[in-house]
Amino acid sequence: MAGDLGLFGLRTVRLSVHPPFEFGEIASQIVEIGWRSSVLVAVGGFAVGAVLALQTRASMASFGATALIPQAVSFGLFKDVGPLVTGLLVSGRVGAGIGAELAVMRVTEQVDALEALAVNSFKYLVVTRVIACIVALPVLTTILDFAGVAGGWLTEWVYSRISISLFLNEAFDPMGWSDYIPPILKTFVFGLIIGLVSCYIGYNAKGGAEGVGRASTKGVVISSVLIILSDVILVKAIQFWYA
Repeated sequence: MAGDLGLFGLRTVRLSVHPPFEFGEIASQIVEIGWRSSVLVAVGGFAVGAVLALQTRASMASFGATALIPQAVSFGLFKDVGPLVTGLLVSGRVGAGIGAELAVMRVTEQVDALEALAVNSFKYLVVTRVIACIVALPVLTTILDFAGVAGGWLTEWVYSRISISLFLNEAFDPMGWSDYIPPILKTFVFGLIIGLVSCYIGYNAKGGAEGVGRASTKGVVISSVLIILSDVILVKAIQFWYA
């Protein structure tokens, strides 16, 4: 499967730079993948930020270092937790959807119908969705990060009545662009993984309704595993280049 997926990815890259460019379909998929995932991502980020603040307070209170909680929340979210959680959330929602959608189109011969109408089904169905995933992931990650900061502030406000201006100042004052840009760049890779894996499994689905179910499940599982593994590699690469 790895070799076939690699060839599938190379074909996607090659067709993505050749006209015609399906801008309308790309925009439609960005709305479907990005905008319609934003509420899920924001709620998830808010919960993650609240949990980070609670766990950090439990650890730092014993050392009298509760003033560092805003920094711990912001660094934890922006540097690793935010990108990884966003990738997994989007993989669960979008990966399953893309896999099932393309699998249904394959087993009901809608893909063959597009080809009969002289439409490049690969470019129209696959390339557009992969590009949309790559574009949407950084934006969704930013939404999750700031929603997480809001969750962390609300948790701290309950305990210490800290003002939001003071919390934000303490959270972002020690951060620089080098703490924000490299983790965001990781999410382009996460988007590529989600788009390629989901489209590959759905586009090549077989076996009727059972094949659709398998495509949906495999798209989520494989995308999530690859995101976690790639995160380990990318974190090490970021540490190497920005050490």
